[in-house]
Amino acid sequence: MASQDELKKQVGYKAVDDYVRSGMVVGLGTGSTAFFAVERVGQKLKSGELQDVVAIPTSVRTKEQAEALGIPLVTLDTHSRLDVAIDGADSVDPDGNLVKGGGGALFREKIVEKASDKFVVIVDQSKMCDALGPHFMLPIEILPFCHEHTMRCLEALPSMNGAKAVLRMGSSANNKCDGDEIAVSDNGCYLVDMKCTSPITDAVRLADDIIKVVGVVEHGLFCGMTDHVIIAGTDGIEVKDVPK
Repeated sequence: MASQDELKKQVGYKAVDDYVRSGMVVGLGTGSTAFFAVERVGQKLKSGELQDVVAIPTSVRTKEQAEALGIPLVTLDTHSRLDVAIDGADSVDPDGNLVKGGGGALFREKIVEKASDKFVVIVDQSKMCDALGPHFMLPIEILPFCHEHTMRCLEALPSMNGAKAVLRMGSSANNKCDGDEIAVSDNGCYLVDMKCTSPITDAVRLADDIIKVVGVVEHGLFCGMTDHVIIAGTDGIEVKDVPK
């Protein structure tokens, strides 16, 4: 039986093999599964199988990995449209809606993936769920100024259905600090994790309500963005196309 890391490697490599071609602008995701997609892009550029590919990383950590692999990097300031973005997810519902941000890079992930013509999500079977919410906490990036007030406003949203706001402490994928320090995103913002005890029944409405709260920079609900989900399980790899 393949280990979880082997499953992540399988879907990361398959996403690059199936969806990345020479001459493309590629969004490189963040996290333990996206790590393997970045690795695969570097391998194929080094071998010459891919040529003239440039990439936009979604975090400082991914940027450092890509630079070490010799992947040419650009930004959205010079390349506002991407051919494809490849990234992992913390939760995937049956409609292809996602919760992302466990690693703290949700803002940069969303701005890159929104600018992509195709968004490919790579996960192992454990990330699939019947409904978003209880499966994985909902991350929200907020400004440090008056952050406790912002957290109370988030809890008070009727569409939040009683979820509790927890300020993230300690290290995240992109930020190393002691466990009693507040985790800070690459953007210098705080990360709040909403503990949902019941399923999110209307993710689109909740996403709209959250982003209207003053003090919120971005949230981890990625609704209607996914084009393909590549899922690694004990029985092999499944590719799910998400209708728009």
